[in-house]
Amino acid sequence: MEMWIALVFAALASVASAQSCQCETMKWATCDLTPCACTVLIGNNNKQTLDCAKLVPKCYLMKAEMYRASKGQDTRTIGGKPVETAFVDNDGIYDPECENDGKFKAKQCNNTEECWCVNSAGVRRTDKGDKTLKCEKLVETNWVRLQLTHKPLTGAELTADQLKPAIADAINKRYINFNKALVDNVEYDPKARMIVVDVKKAKGDRVNDLTQMAYYMEKDIKVLPLFKNQEKFEPVVGGKKVEMENILVYYVDEEAPTFTMKNLSGGIIAVIVVVILAVVAGLLVVFFARRRNQRYNKAQQRELEPM
Repeated sequence: MEMWIALVFAALASVASAQSCQCETMKWATCDLTPCACTVLIGNNNKQTLDCAKLVPKCYLMKAEMYRASKGQDTRTIGGKPVETAFVDNDGIYDPECENDGKFKAKQCNNTEECWCVNSAGVRRTDKGDKTLKCEKLVETNWVRLQLTHKPLTGAELTADQLKPAIADAINKRYINFNKALVDNVEYDPKARMIVVDVKKAKGDRVNDLTQMAYYMEKDIKVLPLFKNQEKFEPVVGGKKVEMENILVYYVDEEAPTFTMKNLSGGIIAVIVVVILAVVAGLLVVFFARRRNQRYNKAQQRELEPM
């Protein structure tokens, strides 16, 4: 009898251990017992070990997405700048090269002959070049602007004063104790249902990672959460959840990006040329109109002199 009781307890302990060995921050992870260790596939037979007590580095997440896409598995769908140097991720997802700690390598080539430099969010911040391109360091993103649009609400209208603490608390709870003091400013346009959230850290801060939080939030709102828990990012104001329907992320780095005009598409260049020609034509019209008026005034003066 005592043997059977011991076996039952051992079985229950085994089940409890299996349930506790999960990766809450990565739904695609595979976890093994004794001891508990979780990994995610980022290539053929290439497993990346994860620290599931933290947000998974964005570089690993992108590699996992690219691998899953290559196998036909689900990944994601593609569905006012804070300062002049802010920019968005116009290139989308690619297969990045990561450092051993999960950070992006400063130079990315996506397994091609074309290369570019990225910031700590893995977003391109230079023109593209060949493999001789030099990227001296990984430039840190120290300011992220989250431009959110919420779904229509019934009842009382929201205010920026209500939204700021609600969003800060939601970010802190949802994204593994993210420092809510970094939520610097919140603005709200009720007509557009738009919430603008500035999340900033001091230059030189390498403890807080804004880009991981922003990437997890993008997934929460645009597609499906990366967390094992499939709840969405929904701040609570006055006891009601504010459900988001869209997000746009702007990145501001410690150093300004170095884009030039040489790689602009033909369409953009054509628009710029048309605008410049229109401005020049307008200036010429004004110039010749003034000259014509001056001649007319002089002619009038000469006709009046004999009188």
